[in-house]
Amino acid sequence: MTIYKAPNFTPFNIRQKGDLVFLAGSIEMGKAENWQEAAGELISNAGYVVLNPRRDDWDSTWEQTIENEQFNQQVTWELKGLEDAKAVLVHFDPDTKSPITLLEVGLLAILKPKQTFISCPPGYWRRGNVEIVSERYEMPMFDSLEEATGALIQKLWEMEAKREDGGGPTMAAF
Repeated sequence: MTIYKAPNFTPFNIRQKGDLVFLAGSIEMGKAENWQEAAGELISNAGYVVLNPRRDDWDSTWEQTIENEQFNQQVTWELKGLEDAKAVLVHFDPDTKSPITLLEVGLLAILKPKQTFISCPPGYWRRGNVEIVSERYEMPMFDSLEEATGALIQKLWEMEAKREDGGGPTMAAF
C-alpha cells in the first residue's frame, strides 16, 4: 500500500504521473470523517499511488496566509498533487461546508474534468452547484463515496488494459 500524506513531496520526484491519484474533499479542520483512509486503501490496493492531503501534524492555529511557511507548504503540496495526479477523487461530506473543495472542483473543471470523480451525497448544502458544474464540464458525479471510488478505479483499470493491449489510448489520453 502506497499512500503519501502532505507535506511529503517524495511522490512528485520518484513516480510517474500516471500512477498518482489525489484525494480532494472535505476535511474542514477535522470536522469531516476521515474518509481518505478507507478510499485511499482501496485505491492503493488497486495498484495506484495515493496523495492524501489530510495532514497528521496539522495545527489549526496556523495563520492561513501566504507568509505562513507551514500553510503555504500545505497549499502548494495540494496544488502540485491536483496538477500531477492522473485522476482525482473528490468527496463532499454533507455535514461540512467545504469551501476549499468547491474551489478545487472549479480548478479541476478546467484542469482535468474527465479525470475527476466526484462524490456529492444528497444533503450537501451546495449539491445543486456541484451537479451543474459536474454536468457542464462532464465530470462524473455520484451519490456516494463508494460509487465514485469504484468508478475511478474501474476507469483507471480500463485505460491500463487498453494501453497494455496496444489497442487503445495511453493513460495520458484518459
